[in-house]
Amino acid sequence: MNYYDSLFQALGPSRWWPGKTPFEVCVGAVLTQNTNWSNVQKAIQNLSDQELLHPEKMAALDEEHLAELIRPSGYFKVKAHRLKNFLEFMRRECSYDLSALAHMDMEKLRDKLLGVKGIGPETADSILLYALNQPSFVVDAYTRRILNRHFLVQEDIEYHELRDFFMDRLPVDVALYNEYHALLVRTGKEWCRKTTPLCTHCPLGKYL
Repeated sequence: MNYYDSLFQALGPSRWWPGKTPFEVCVGAVLTQNTNWSNVQKAIQNLSDQELLHPEKMAALDEEHLAELIRPSGYFKVKAHRLKNFLEFMRRECSYDLSALAHMDMEKLRDKLLGVKGIGPETADSILLYALNQPSFVVDAYTRRILNRHFLVQEDIEYHELRDFFMDRLPVDVALYNEYHALLVRTGKEWCRKTTPLCTHCPLGKYL
């Protein structure tokens, strides 16, 4: 929590995740795989312009057409197929009504999401946390890098271990999980870079 407090005092609220609806957040979570957010925004804008940011409308769309619309996000054919897989999951599990999933046991729902081809742990946790307001901490390469450089975890720590590292030490709080992940990402981009880290200027530099 000392790390969190230092980051929040230095950076202020992140207001994540950008998205007008829970479904748009889910789409963004899939599209942001292996690309930056500016590219995702272009793809989402294409979908919005066609009024396709609705699960049933997107499900009815031809996969090749969907791929063309999300082309700016990169790996667009793969991601179109992943979106189709997720939409089939929605149809089967909640009749396209995401709010119905919020009543499911979080770990059981997480297992179901991980069973969707193309939905990995980070995407599943992003959907749970940001779209469904479930207390599932999201970790990523920035998180691993920052904690490893502070000698808190091994460099090769697995995703689930790193997620547990946070969830075992923090109170169960959706807003806290949301903000903490966002702050770590911002810190990784600004200071804790893969090469030439700027430790002396980083809000967490005092903990080294």
